[in-house]
Amino acid sequence: MNHTIHSRRFVIPDIHGCALTLDRLLFGVLGLTRRDDLYLLGDYIDRGPRSREVMDLLISLSLKGYRVHTLRGNHEEMFLNSCRDRNAFRLWTLNGGLATLESFGVEDACEIPAHYHRFMEQMPCYLVLSDFVLVHASLDFSLPDPFANREAMLWSRSLEVRRERLGGRRVIGGHTPITRQEIERGLTTDRIVLDNGCIYPERPGMGSLTALELDTMTLHFQENIDQ
Repeated sequence: MNHTIHSRRFVIPDIHGCALTLDRLLFGVLGLTRRDDLYLLGDYIDRGPRSREVMDLLISLSLKGYRVHTLRGNHEEMFLNSCRDRNAFRLWTLNGGLATLESFGVEDACEIPAHYHRFMEQMPCYLVLSDFVLVHASLDFSLPDPFANREAMLWSRSLEVRRERLGGRRVIGGHTPITRQEIERGLTTDRIVLDNGCIYPERPGMGSLTALELDTMTLHFQENIDQ
């Protein structure tokens, strides 16, 4: 008997140091396999209590042959800059970086082992799939090339999308925490935002890590179990 095995595509945003929640979502909820493609939209570190564990989980998944595609978020960018520039270091610590230092048991970004730096350095700011563009934040359609503005891809909260400039593709991002209801409403639009503010369980309608299954446009949520 011929059993056809289908691969799936999942997109997960803004993990922010919630390693237990991510692990539960991947294996308890989604049943992730090595046939699936896992797209992660950045902000793996900061704010939450287990940044190192998140990074270790992502690295180990890749080593075990899982198809993991990691984009860069503004928090990875702040971390990478903070080792080179003291003002950047202060900005990072004011935006959740202290939790990352505590997770690694160090006092300075430069003390975090080099392989974590290398892992984050190689992360692209966007991915173009056949049907979607994936990015941490937004694209800048005021430019001839909407991919030319790196800062917008990491920081912008613009909801503008011009599909004709993207070969008809819709845009999926994170970066801006919104409620489950807002996420669900956005699925039919050209600009899908998936960040349910996993690190904000005290906020109404938030506090879960989101996964979107691209081929069925099915949402999966896992409530924060890290805090």
